[in-house]
Amino acid sequence: MSEHAGGQESKARRRLAEQLAEQKAAEAKRRRQAWAGAFAAIAVAGVLITVFVIIGQRGDDPSDQVASAPSAAPTETTPQDAPPAPQLPEGSDPALGSKPTVAAGEGELSKLTVTPLIEGTGPKVEEGQSITTNYVGVFYENGEQFDSSWDRGQTATFPIGVGQVIEGWDKGLVGVTVGSRVQLDIPAEQAYGDGAGGRPGGPLRFVVDILAAQ
Repeated sequence: MSEHAGGQESKARRRLAEQLAEQKAAEAKRRRQAWAGAFAAIAVAGVLITVFVIIGQRGDDPSDQVASAPSAAPTETTPQDAPPAPQLPEGSDPALGSKPTVAAGEGELSKLTVTPLIEGTGPKVEEGQSITTNYVGVFYENGEQFDSSWDRGQTATFPIGVGQVIEGWDKGLVGVTVGSRVQLDIPAEQAYGDGAGGRPGGPLRFVVDILAAQ
């Protein structure tokens, strides 16, 4: 082989070696880039997971739970089982907002007796109207309570003067002004008689507040 031919072969080998080296270098660079991208993706995922964990922990924080709780809670001065205060007529005596104390009567009760305790300033109750009341009922002879709208926490509304209630109420409440508190002493014959059927028998005493009439 001539020197010229040997030189060309040597150059070809060097070029081939250089090309192989360049290819290896390029492949190595691509691998490094791929690894770098993978590491970057893992790092981003780690940051996102950390953020979600922190947000979740803050959502469970007791201070957040307290902030979301109702701000108006019942106090010791307003028990949950207390009956609601009645709606009073405009300008009426504030005493109508409290349950009255009712004592036993004295002596023999022979007729219906209406005793004003608080004088209301509203219109007079007319026969056939529906009236809204609060009341306490006791046995006239011993003052033992047998009924009370106050204890139920609910006023009572009914027609008056048309036979829908006992005669003592029909006759004793017509003509009373709205906003009044009256005491009705009712003989047995104008109440429930002898109390048959589990009703209160004998003479009765009621204290009735007239809250509305229409």
